[in-house]
Amino acid sequence: MALEFITGYVVEYALSVDNIFVIIVIFTSFSVREIYYKKVLFWGILGAIIMRFGFIFLGGALIQKADWILYIFGAFLIFTGIRMFLNRDDDDSIEPDKHPVVRLASRYFSVFPRYVGSHFFVRRRGKILVTPLFVVLLIIEFTDLIFAVDSVPAVFAVTKDPYVVFFSNIFAILGLRSMFFFLTNIMHLFHFLKTGLAALLLFIGGKMLAHHQLEKVGFRTEYSLYVILSILAISIIASLLFPKRSEEVLKEGASTQPGSLPNNA
Repeated sequence: MALEFITGYVVEYALSVDNIFVIIVIFTSFSVREIYYKKVLFWGILGAIIMRFGFIFLGGALIQKADWILYIFGAFLIFTGIRMFLNRDDDDSIEPDKHPVVRLASRYFSVFPRYVGSHFFVRRRGKILVTPLFVVLLIIEFTDLIFAVDSVPAVFAVTKDPYVVFFSNIFAILGLRSMFFFLTNIMHLFHFLKTGLAALLLFIGGKMLAHHQLEKVGFRTEYSLYVILSILAISIIASLLFPKRSEEVLKEGASTQPGSLPNNA
């Protein structure tokens, strides 16, 4: 069980790197000041823990009732891995006024047109309004929900115990904030990491599809851990040995220029 926890933790922590990159893009696109990062991340992580609690135990219940759902998870992870590999060089910038969460927030909430310090809500003329910082928090929660669709089934490839899946997820999520600040300024150095994550999803998806056959030949949890660590190590080493050209780094920096909320917000 300890080995299953460690393997699940490594899988979740690795897949969280892509989530961190997206969060960096969100903060940059919405012109969030760095002094507010910690507050948004704190509430974002808390919301992620609550959402994943339901997601994981629902998935565990489905697997207990119908073992064939692992094949659906495996096929989905392979599809996600192929899509991630094909889109690894795409521009990940965000246009704030076109984001679906911004549109929904503008439709159902009264959104104050500018940031008010670290406040998520403000009162104006007796009416409570949400600030753009709260909209950013909603986008981060929405993003984590999308990533959970990939990462939670990936951990179920390691173990079917929902408690191991839950706590490996939670401990990995709790480390997101520290990893975020560590990787913020060096993310561009690991440009092959997304390729490695795509390979990781393909391996895990294939393991899910062939889990009965692998059990018969004695494929153990530690073998999965060795493969996962090897994929991550190769992608990191390759990134350091073959760094991006300075023009590409500057181009990526230009693609994440700050944006603004829609005028009707």
